[in-house]
Amino acid sequence: MSSKMLQFTHIEQQSPDKRAAETRKQDFNEIYGGFQDDRATDQASRCEQCGIPFCSVHCPLGNHIPDWLMLTANGRLEEAYALSSSTNSMPEVCGRICPQDRLCEGSCVLEQSRHRSVTIGAVEKYITDTAWEKGWVQPVVPTEERSESVGIIGGGPAGLAAAEQLRMQGFQVHVYDRYDRMGGLLVYGIPGFKLEKDVIARRVDLLERSGVVFHPNTDIGKTVTFAELRSRHDSILIATGVYKARALTIPGAGLTGVHKALDYLITSNKVSLGDSIEAYTSGELNAAGKDVVVIGGGDTAMDCVRTAIRQGAKSVKCLYRRDRDNMPGSQREVANAEEEGVEFVWLAAPEALLNEGTDQAVSGVRCIRMHLGIADASGRQSPEPTPGSQFVLPADLVIEALGFEPEDLPAMFGEADLTVTRWGTLKTHPRTLMTSLDGVFAAGDIVRGASLVVWGIRDGRDAAASIGRYLNEKAVAQAAE
Repeated sequence: MSSKMLQFTHIEQQSPDKRAAETRKQDFNEIYGGFQDDRATDQASRCEQCGIPFCSVHCPLGNHIPDWLMLTANGRLEEAYALSSSTNSMPEVCGRICPQDRLCEGSCVLEQSRHRSVTIGAVEKYITDTAWEKGWVQPVVPTEERSESVGIIGGGPAGLAAAEQLRMQGFQVHVYDRYDRMGGLLVYGIPGFKLEKDVIARRVDLLERSGVVFHPNTDIGKTVTFAELRSRHDSILIATGVYKARALTIPGAGLTGVHKALDYLITSNKVSLGDSIEAYTSGELNAAGKDVVVIGGGDTAMDCVRTAIRQGAKSVKCLYRRDRDNMPGSQREVANAEEEGVEFVWLAAPEALLNEGTDQAVSGVRCIRMHLGIADASGRQSPEPTPGSQFVLPADLVIEALGFEPEDLPAMFGEADLTVTRWGTLKTHPRTLMTSLDGVFAAGDIVRGASLVVWGIRDGRDAAASIGRYLNEKAVAQAAE
């Protein structure tokens, strides 16, 4: 074992420097800097090298975290990157946006023993950013080119991860996406202050240089039929994600000024990318000078409130029906939002959206105080209203960040035989990830439901392995005929 490890007894946990709130809320650049070499080495050397690495156990990708921490502590960064990228198709993304406090770092033995965890995410980002700078990240070069082709519907985390793995196996890979840029929610859903867009652009460019063919602005069922796509390719992977927003069902939900979180975030991200968007220019999806209320407590809600701050909102409030300890979003993101001026209204739920003017514009949110009652089937305490506790929050812009559901893919694709679950997600074989249609696989949120980017990457890699087995078995069968 390296003498540089187990330094947690005299080296304190340190995170990369974070830009001051007053500075960072003026732009959409990432708020965290990167580690310098010596700080990365020091933080990696704090790893205890556990016999049972709970950080790896609780990583959806099963990353070999203690091993690449040890390599980093010893200055063997090229090997650290090779090991990191062997299990993760986008380590530079996961290092930036994974909720490490709920996954690897939250499971670190040092965190449980009150020494505070190793800053795994920041070291992962350091390793991969260094690899890009040094030119160690190279396009995939398969050992053998295969004639079979795979069509991937969806250019988000699952689709891109699958594309990389399928090219490694030598298959011809085509990725189709409805938007004009590849990356899915990595580009249009996650703001730049968490993930700058050139990070995704260089990964997409790498895949293109690896031989992956991208087809943007391609809406399956409209631009091209699903049946035609199946005829083009030997196998299909559906990795569309889930984009249908859950909507408020309270009085006033149809008022002007009430918008879905994804519509708001896509507009903001397109503007940041240099696009001219009428809904932003007109002020419809622009928070400048407005009282903003975001309803919801997940990571999407955090993205919305922090975006509104940067757009120059007059005030920004986040309304959530449970308390801080029971919210689904990252506690790190909550802390960042509070620093930037967001006010959290805990244990409160909307009762109605108000309209006090002559037009149909929202003017406020009538809320009711909640308290946590008996735990439900999931083990979480159910929020219950407190009678007579109503109050009103002024609002010119209300953003619904209530989560996402699957679109009706059988109807969209014109494929009635594509079987879905009672939740609307695609039904797949638990081992092979094949849908009810032969040769058609599915991965990511469209199977799992709205989840984390890291799970999308894991699912995409698993699907690529299954598709490879399917095509190999098919090739063997055809050769035997």
